Amino acid sequence: MRRAVLVILTSLLLAQHASLNAAQKPVLKLPLRPKSVRFAVIGKPEQYETAKQMASYRDTFPFEFVIMLGDNIYGTETPADFKTKFEEPYKALLDEGVKFYAVLGNHDDPNERFYKPFNMGGERYYSFKNGNVQFFALDSNYMDPAQLDWLDNQLPNANANWTICFFHHALYSHARFHGPDADLRARLEPLFAKHGVNVVFSGHDHVYERIKPQNGIYYFVLGNAGQLRVHDLRPSKETAKGFDTDRTFMLVEIAGDKLYFQTISRAGSTVDSGVLKKQSSASTGAAAHAAAAGSGYAGMDDGYR
Repeated sequence: MRRAVLVILTSLLLAQHASLNAAQKPVLKLPLRPKSVRFAVIGKPEQYETAKQMASYRDTFPFEFVIMLGDNIYGTETPADFKTKFEEPYKALLDEGVKFYAVLGNHDDPNERFYKPFNMGGERYYSFKNGNVQFFALDSNYMDPAQLDWLDNQLPNANANWTICFFHHALYSHARFHGPDADLRARLEPLFAKHGVNVVFSGHDHVYERIKPQNGIYYFVLGNAGQLRVHDLRPSKETAKGFDTDRTFMLVEIAGDKLYFQTISRAGSTVDSGVLKKQSSASTGAAAHAAAAGSGYAGMDDGYR
């Protein structure tokens, strides 16, 4: 009798253990196409649990690099802070050769551009290419004429199937604390539409929001990888999906004319996922006219902030 009870208890414990393992195993919603471009996206990143989930998902989805949306080292920025706020949380990814590409947030010291693990090459704004995707990292703290001219000249030379821009302040956002930056939108969106930018990633607001396409461009706000403002989001008719009750990061896969994305919470649950089809040149051309109408871009020659 005692032996039978022990057998039953052992079986129950094994079943419970298997159930817990199954619950904790990452559930991937991305297709892992051959030769696809795979990366992660984080905003305000200093959070151990988020970093742990990213490393766990990388076992299933081997992304090559991470784009960082600003406010990278919140608060003080001593050498010890860079270690405790970035190097230690993301040690598992850094040790595996994952590269991080940062932009400056309003809480960042501009000297972060010289910190080698952020791969900014000492520049406030820069570009890099991976596979069929060209990335433009911008400094939205100071959108001066020199940066706008650089962007206007560089975007036509992207020579890539997809063009992605990422920076800190959001052109579209429905969070209460900050919300959209209309001045920045007036300066950037005409250029994005004119040159066929496909996707824009921003941070600043401590929420996750996917915006319905605006002027032919896909917009994401993801500023809650490390910092969170619970119930700060006020969804509108422009909001395709929002989430503001936990920290998140995003996984992205680009294959051919499709961009697959999966947004994951600190607890490992999927809060948003889907596939975006690359916009046609005709739709981006129409968007350029729509964005340029009334933008006032041509007359803006002063520095931003």
